[in-house]
Amino acid sequence: MSVTSRYRESWESFWREAPQEQGAVFWDAEPVLAVARHLALFEPRLADPGLPLVDLGCGNGTQTRFLADRFPHVLGADLCAAALDRARAADPDGRAAYRRLDAADRAEIKALHAEIGDANVYVRGVLHQCEEGDRQALVDAIATLAGDRGRAFLVEPSEEAGGVLRDLAAGPAGPPPKLAPVLRHGMAPGEVADAAVPGFLAAAGLTVAASGTLPLTTTEYGPDGTRIELPSLWYVAGRATD
Repeated sequence: MSVTSRYRESWESFWREAPQEQGAVFWDAEPVLAVARHLALFEPRLADPGLPLVDLGCGNGTQTRFLADRFPHVLGADLCAAALDRARAADPDGRAAYRRLDAADRAEIKALHAEIGDANVYVRGVLHQCEEGDRQALVDAIATLAGDRGRAFLVEPSEEAGGVLRDLAAGPAGPPPKLAPVLRHGMAPGEVADAAVPGFLAAAGLTVAASGTLPLTTTEYGPDGTRIELPSLWYVAGRATD
């Protein structure tokens, strides 16, 4: 199974149209407000920090470059060629490697695991952006890449986040400027049921070692001038708990 051409083209068109400057995309928050907070939860629970680290669904690589300054071998993987072009352009020294990857394609995932071996996997806000029929395949891919020694960190907007975004979109002035293209291209944050995520992990053979809640920072501001933060759920999972 692989993603549909419609879904792939939706992401390509989103990234082709998105402004180039840092922070212009709704979820492209500064790493200190995003991946750095996640690493404080993830890094102490790694069984082997020396494994390759895969940033699955890396987009334009903002968080990937931060990870590459802290781990010896980092790979940013994404479905979208336009996003990866931006990631490579922003990383001229090649601190990380980048690869186009369809995480719903089992053969592609198995080939990557055969190449790099077990890996630690970072996944930020990707599951809810998948089409419904691809969500288990994505979590299966995470499990394949992690293998026996790797650990995965998965963070997703909660159901409550969907309500926050619907309220923003329904405001008198319409959705905020950075949220509008997200909705126009068919992304639907908060559309994965909170109870579904542990089920996806268990079905993939992963055990949850830790979990919790955390605000997911965006680059957009509400009508009152405060930064929009979405409620999120995070999980650290692997083949066995430490």
